[in-house]
Amino acid sequence: MDFLNVKDKHFLIAGVANKKSVAYFCAKTLIEQEAKCIFSAQTEIHAEAIKKLFPNSPVIICDVENEGHIKQLSREVLAHTSKLDGFLHSLAFANFSEGVKPFNETKRADYLQAAQISCFSLVEVSNALKDLLSTDASIVTISISNTKATSYGYLGPIKAMLDATVPFLAKSFSEFSNIRVNAVGAGPLKTSASAGIPDYIDNYLYAEELTLRKAALETQEVANTVCFLLSSRSSGINATTVLVDAGMSVNYFDQNIVKTFTKNK
Repeated sequence: MDFLNVKDKHFLIAGVANKKSVAYFCAKTLIEQEAKCIFSAQTEIHAEAIKKLFPNSPVIICDVENEGHIKQLSREVLAHTSKLDGFLHSLAFANFSEGVKPFNETKRADYLQAAQISCFSLVEVSNALKDLLSTDASIVTISISNTKATSYGYLGPIKAMLDATVPFLAKSFSEFSNIRVNAVGAGPLKTSASAGIPDYIDNYLYAEELTLRKAALETQEVANTVCFLLSSRSSGINATTVLVDAGMSVNYFDQNIVKTFTKNK
């Protein structure tokens, strides 16, 4: 029995970067369950990379910093399907080329660019797709488990903005449909995007020790939750950020770590 019941359903996937990305694992899982995936890519270079990973699936160019691209998106999708059953928004960007600075030194241009790509694009793309989404479709975005973690720099407040956006978007869509909007708050993962954050590896290893099982969160575990939320099996979940962190959030005072710290003082 196909529990997810996604066979022959159509999903738009935004944010596949490589084989380590959350969006890649989600798309791979959906396709294994015989769903149909359409991909959007920021650039031609990204599109070529996605085509190599998923040669049997269509890829559309949609740079979410370009209003024209977003306006054309529904027309591009219509070339492949007349209805979407779900949309995965797995887009995030922050410019750390100068390293992580104190939050008060964040540059306006960097913050606004990151906010557009990582947060407001969820609203714009969802709105552009609203006439293509089935009345009970599901929209899922990827957030983080702790938006106050300083290791994320100014991307932390932007992810908090994303979490706050989800219920407002869900309420807005509820005025004309049963479309659901949720987020997955993922704990630290071993992805290429995360590797670009200064000192991320140290934080990743620390987070692994904080999990109740003392084993790092796997990207596939996050993807499993995303696919569940994209499916009709999660029909009772809406306007919510679902935390997937292997128990890390309840274990910041892990006694073994506390004792190790105090012994070294």
